[in-house]
Amino acid sequence: MNLLDYLAMFTLGYPSLMATIWICGGIYFYVHWERKQAWPATFTWGDDAPTVTVLLPCYNEEANVDETLHHLFKQNYPHMEVIAVNDGSKDGTAEKLAALAQQYPGLTVLNQANQGKASAMNNGLSQATGEIIVGIDGDAILDYDAIGYMVNHFLSSPMVSGVTGNPRVRTRSTAIGKIQTGEFSAIIGLIKRAQRIYGMVFTISGVICAFRRKALEEIGGWNTDMITEDIDVSWRLQLKGGQVRYEPRAMCWVLMPETIRGLYKQRLRWAQGGGEVFLRYFSQTIRWKNRRFWVLMLEYIVSVVWCYSVITLIAAWLVSYFLLPVAWPISTRMLSYFGSLLIAISFIQFTVSFYIDSRYDKTIYRCVYWSIWYPFAYWVLNMVTVVIAFPKAMMRQQGRLATWTSPDRGEQFNEQ
Repeated sequence: MNLLDYLAMFTLGYPSLMATIWICGGIYFYVHWERKQAWPATFTWGDDAPTVTVLLPCYNEEANVDETLHHLFKQNYPHMEVIAVNDGSKDGTAEKLAALAQQYPGLTVLNQANQGKASAMNNGLSQATGEIIVGIDGDAILDYDAIGYMVNHFLSSPMVSGVTGNPRVRTRSTAIGKIQTGEFSAIIGLIKRAQRIYGMVFTISGVICAFRRKALEEIGGWNTDMITEDIDVSWRLQLKGGQVRYEPRAMCWVLMPETIRGLYKQRLRWAQGGGEVFLRYFSQTIRWKNRRFWVLMLEYIVSVVWCYSVITLIAAWLVSYFLLPVAWPISTRMLSYFGSLLIAISFIQFTVSFYIDSRYDKTIYRCVYWSIWYPFAYWVLNMVTVVIAFPKAMMRQQGRLATWTSPDRGEQFNEQ
């Protein structure tokens, strides 16, 4: 066997290996912790319950923020304030928020020039009074007990700096929306469970997250020059010695892209943000005191290598096909073996994840047919976006404000 043969085996086998790790981690998390936690739980909060400030950054959310706040103020939590930050919206968000502030006494509205989500979060943090800071997006619907579930983690251990919740896709009007329902369960949900097992979480979900205010202030809040502020703040909290936990019961219903273009733009930003964080903090993560990061770093490095190995194999195939005919290393037998293996593991992956998440989302089985097609699309999309985004992350100027416009939020919401 030559180098190209080994590269082919790595390229074909890596997705199955990672899926197996996610499955095992997800099962362990569920058996060891998750199934022992009451669902739904009943909370009794006294006067000593920590105060919570919910930060709601808004950019062009005129169509969604009314619904978001309506549900937010139905939270089953006693000591809560909400600070909405209008980040220089070009639509009627400012006027809508001003009207909503008259309706909800617990709502404070701040206005600023468009400087990005991280800047809006820092602005809100500077005015917050809560011991716990919760962040959600301006188009999200928070489950009524989500804050309580997350607060409990901070009460259970002083080491907890952040908690990431469980985003659920509510845009399911197209095939792309339906398959993302499976992705958030079978891939993203299992990944967070598995990463929690080996001690480090790659990223808090920016759409539903909670932080100990003291921990946020110790790291200086959110960095305004990172294209994915949620990945950045997750790494800095953990580099500081804090613990980030995953709380699957803290659900948040979110709008996701339902077009190929919107999905690509979103995932390209995610991939670029991962690259920026890796490059900025690599020298810190390799230190002995941060050895908890090593498994996470290995996972990320190997995933990037895998993406470029796919491109290398495609290039080798093109050369061998058009210019220099040689024996192609990927035989039909090899393709059949690894393809069958990935199909089998993907079936197990979706079975496990849908069983776990059906506890929270009874309608998830309606998306089974569409979701079974996703593993192939996921790996292709991951490969394309990483290959394009990593050079962009290397070239991006440090200190430049990170602003962006959200992609489409689903066909049925675009029509409103």
